[in-house]
Amino acid sequence: MRCSKISRKTSETSIELSLNLDEPGRGKIDSGNAFLDHMLDLFQVHGGFRLDLTCKGDVEVDMHHSMEDIAIVLGQALVECLGDKKGIERYGFYFVPMDEALSRVCIDFSNRIGFVWNVKLPAAMAGGIEASMFEHFFKSLAENARMNLHVELFYGSDNHHCLESIFKAFARAVAMAVAPGRNKNAVPSSKGVL
Repeated sequence: MRCSKISRKTSETSIELSLNLDEPGRGKIDSGNAFLDHMLDLFQVHGGFRLDLTCKGDVEVDMHHSMEDIAIVLGQALVECLGDKKGIERYGFYFVPMDEALSRVCIDFSNRIGFVWNVKLPAAMAGGIEASMFEHFFKSLAENARMNLHVELFYGSDNHHCLESIFKAFARAVAMAVAPGRNKNAVPSSKGVL
């Protein structure tokens, strides 16, 4: 069973997160912001994972510290769940349309950090969060999951739809990458290690 439980406590946030890649379920999510809760719920539902999250953060300032620390812990949980990555597909990619919006997410659980954010959101805010924070969220997630993560938004006129498309595409790309690979007994690398 590929699962992880991680706690993180700083002067800005207190986080409890558990992730299970192999038992789908609707975990409880309380990030401190209803819109981010919705996006993280999309991740678990469309990825076929179970995510339980509680974050008590300094939301009276803004969502910056909470989003950054949630991304850090989620990335660490992915690393812990995947271990040496033996038997996984490793690569994942997905296109998701959401009404007028279309995005694509490509990932590689390579143990190397690469991040591309080719996204121009149409409005400055989404669900009470500065739109620029979503780039920071995914960058922090990529760094802590030690993955290549390329996120592209081709078009869209509504921030909610654009971000929903991105989170769903991310979920499906992760699901593809962590699925059983063609060689179940080997690390998916010519080096023999990731």
